[in-house]
Amino acid sequence: MTTSSNEIIGWLRGRLPDAWFTGPAEVTIDREEITVLGTLASPEGIEGEPDGPEVTEAAHGRISRFREETRDERIAIAREAEHRFGRKIAWGARCGPVRAVFTNLAVPVMTRLRQPERIVLDTLVEAGVARSRADALAWCVRLVGQHTEEWLAQLREAMTSVQRLREEGPTA
Repeated sequence: MTTSSNEIIGWLRGRLPDAWFTGPAEVTIDREEITVLGTLASPEGIEGEPDGPEVTEAAHGRISRFREETRDERIAIAREAEHRFGRKIAWGARCGPVRAVFTNLAVPVMTRLRQPERIVLDTLVEAGVARSRADALAWCVRLVGQHTEEWLAQLREAMTSVQRLREEGPTA
């Protein structure tokens, strides 16, 4: 039996302590990993521009404190979730202008590229944008993701609708 994304998200949000985050955790799921990203309350008494150095450093400090103070409980929740869902758990936090993911997988992905695509990757390496073809490909994927987020969100929504219809359909 496979577990739907909604079931995983529901379980995690129910399992997380209410005091950790200012709202529901953002849960991102793929075949190998589940990432839990929560928003922390901003430190009080910090003045300055919203993305200025004092605010940014205070946010880094808040995230660091959260990471240390919750380590044992996060490990326990991750073990339980990994056993239940068969995927690794990554943790992260957002505070003010800072977003940090503590531990997450780097999964190799095999692909075959023709010469025009390889030339693009090699150009990025030669220009110093990336250290290797693998880094260049990751850079390209991040860039596409940044510039097509709205389209990708619509595609994910459509995929969720299809999955829901499959679950509601007649059983074989």
